[in-house]
Amino acid sequence: MTGIELLTRAYEQIRDLGHRAVEGLTADQLNGRIASNANTISWLIWHLTRVQDDHVADVAGTEQVWTASGWAERFDLPLDVHATGYGHSIAEVGKVRVDSGELLTGYLDAVTDATLSFLETLSDGDLDRVVDRSYDPPVTLGVRLLSVIGDDLQHVGQAAFASGLTSD
Repeated sequence: MTGIELLTRAYEQIRDLGHRAVEGLTADQLNGRIASNANTISWLIWHLTRVQDDHVADVAGTEQVWTASGWAERFDLPLDVHATGYGHSIAEVGKVRVDSGELLTGYLDAVTDATLSFLETLSDGDLDRVVDRSYDPPVTLGVRLLSVIGDDLQHVGQAAFASGLTSD
């Protein structure tokens, strides 16, 4: 198995876990909090998808799916169109509200498709390309793609945990 194949499988797994985390949940469950300062399931899935969209579009040199495919309009959130959730306050977390999980998984599917299409253009040798020189050491494409996977897996796990607590 190549490095690109491993990355592909990891992003597919994030998509699949995201679907499972919201499956069958009501709007109240998606937008509710398990504690007063907890992130909502809606925010967690939206945020992990926004971060993936933002970071992969950046390294791919493409427009984000969020704006290019009308997802910002579909979500119609009272947030800056460029917001990804990074650094959001508890009040801002509460502004990410959805009526159903289909909106979240639709966006997750679209971003995953864009990510997988980008990965198809790469070889393992491309993973050593430096994509961010503002860090010491500079960040390579492989490290950036792995950091997104790590962040996404943490958030999808949190969403799955919260989802489990909302079940009867």
